[in-house]
Amino acid sequence: MSSTRVPRRRPAQKPSPAADAAGHANAVSRFFDHFAAHVTKWVGSPIAFGLALITVLIWGASGPVFDYSEVWQLVINTGTTIVTFLMVFLIQQSQNKDSEALHLKLDELLIALEGADEGLVDAERLDEDKLLALAAACTARARQERRRRRVRKRRPA
Repeated sequence: MSSTRVPRRRPAQKPSPAADAAGHANAVSRFFDHFAAHVTKWVGSPIAFGLALITVLIWGASGPVFDYSEVWQLVINTGTTIVTFLMVFLIQQSQNKDSEALHLKLDELLIALEGADEGLVDAERLDEDKLLALAAACTARARQERRRRRVRKRRPA
């Protein structure tokens, strides 16, 4: 599997002098990161679910008052569409950050474990063909290891 070696992840680059001088790019990214983390944590809470449920119940109960009009339906449709659209970006930001942290931790374990295939470090950055080839090689290696263990168990010590 040494032919599928993956280059090591480069350390994060320092912001360019232009971005650093303006301070906007870094400040906006930090703000969005913190904002997304807090919003996704709050939105996943029982309180947020309760508020959403109450909103839908109030909307549903108001149907007879508005004679179940098109405007009445449009209010909930528009509101839920806007909220869903915005939440996709916030949740994706948090998911990207969590995924990156998880990959870094797994990479560190691969590097630290004796006998682990360091070629798997940064495997998530490979294109689809290389990833499929790597998966096939890992599967073949796992089958070979299982056979080796079965043979070892059959032999008396």
